Amino acid sequence: MSINRKFFFDRVRTHLYKNGLDQDAVDGHSAILDRWEKDIPKDDDRWLAYMLATAYHETGGRMQPVEENLNYSAKRLLEVFPRRFKDAAEAARYAGKPEKIANRVYADRLGNGDEASGDGWRYRGRGLVQITGKTNYEKFGIAKSPDDALQADGALTMLFEGMIKGRYTGKALGDFFDGAREEWVEARRIVNGYDRADDIARYAKHYYSAISYTTG
Repeated sequence: MSINRKFFFDRVRTHLYKNGLDQDAVDGHSAILDRWEKDIPKDDDRWLAYMLATAYHETGGRMQPVEENLNYSAKRLLEVFPRRFKDAAEAARYAGKPEKIANRVYADRLGNGDEASGDGWRYRGRGLVQITGKTNYEKFGIAKSPDDALQADGALTMLFEGMIKGRYTGKALGDFFDGAREEWVEARRIVNGYDRADDIARYAKHYYSAISYTTG
């Protein structure tokens, strides 16, 4: 059996892309569905739905590997990274300078060196799941070539292995979806705590409702 693509895309357009689904997004969805059908023996469609929802959220609906946007204003820096900037004057010195911002906000964490090391920018968020930090790049063997996270095949592998095997946080899809167990909100812990957990749970349920099979 294979996933009924017409039914899938009709449902996705209705619930998640009311302003239209462009070809890049169609191709991105198709690549995830193809990988699932080809390589994943687990038949729990909730896993697929949650991976699709995660990629949808992390890429802003583009469903293609993307690079983190770090072009913040001073005001936004204080809102998003309040512990990294002591006041508005300090934030203003970094505003509109993505590389400088990355090196500051990601310094001395996630396996990165200090601000001067440049690791924050080198290991900024990339991919379908926005992996961030030297430690996470090392987990996938691309610390020496971090832009590999932007390559389609590599980004797919990181999405699937990261979420199925628990490479991001130690939590995996099987911890939240297994038999009668179904924790759509808690599953956000696979990637990033509870950040936007309710939204992603909602997206995932829409995707789950779109997965149907045909024997033709």
